[in-house]
Amino acid sequence: MARARLLRTVRQFFQRRKVLEVETPSLYPYTNPEPVIDSFECITDNINPRTYYLQTSPEFAMKRLLANGSGAIFQICKAYRKSESGRWHNPEFTMLEWYQPGYTLQQLMEEIESLLIKVIPADRIQKNTEYLTYQSVFTDKVGIDPMQASISEFKDIAVQLGFPEAVSICQHQRNAWLDFLFSHQVQANLPRNCIVFVYHYPACQAALARLHPEHPQLAERVEVFIDGVELGNGYRELTDVVQQRQRFESQQQERRQLDMPVPELDEMFLGALQAGLPDCSGMAIGLDRVLMSMYNREHIDHVLAFPLSRQ
Repeated sequence: MARARLLRTVRQFFQRRKVLEVETPSLYPYTNPEPVIDSFECITDNINPRTYYLQTSPEFAMKRLLANGSGAIFQICKAYRKSESGRWHNPEFTMLEWYQPGYTLQQLMEEIESLLIKVIPADRIQKNTEYLTYQSVFTDKVGIDPMQASISEFKDIAVQLGFPEAVSICQHQRNAWLDFLFSHQVQANLPRNCIVFVYHYPACQAALARLHPEHPQLAERVEVFIDGVELGNGYRELTDVVQQRQRFESQQQERRQLDMPVPELDEMFLGALQAGLPDCSGMAIGLDRVLMSMYNREHIDHVLAFPLSRQ
């Protein structure tokens, strides 16, 4: 019942804003090449085998619709990520993703806030929303500037904060250090009882976000949290096909170095960017985590009818 009410409220929210609900394939011949994302592979047709992927997000297909003139769109769908099980993760989960042509990152954050206020009970959001830049909150909670710190400084501060294992986990990978220290030290100390936006991530963590036009060392990326739990990730979307191809190729190279499978590039998606993706902002929110927040549940299994652990 709780899940049904949430889905109904989400749909009504976007219908009132004249955002079109769409559907895209779960089984698709391409996948996100980011090294931190691991996809489920499916081989179809024994005679002429072809690898397909259960989608980690509907992003690529939805952007093809945007480039074809769909206007504002949203989707509620299942998404799949291999090797993600635990308190906050189930390999199959429910994702809400939407795109608003013409929106700035600030407008996107305001829309996310409006949606969450609609669905999260008032006793879980007792204080005003906080907007924090990545650089300021990282510096405050970790004690060093993420834009300026060296790998050596990351190692030293991790040991001081009680995370000596980070040295062997992160080694010389800057992104790994940023992810580790943010998830272990920053998230754990974010403000409670309110919606928190962290925005303007380092450019090295841009993924599919465009770089800030005045500060290219920053990406127009935002994440939203409640009580230290990440609910979603959004971007002012990158529309430059040359930059996007370069990022994909860099991610492919990183996967090779890590001895990970290297998926082909989605040329249909890149073709859509070439044809002209409208200036837009987009957001992906895990609805299972929203349910956890709504009912103050401590494990994702508590809001799933068929969690993997009990199948």
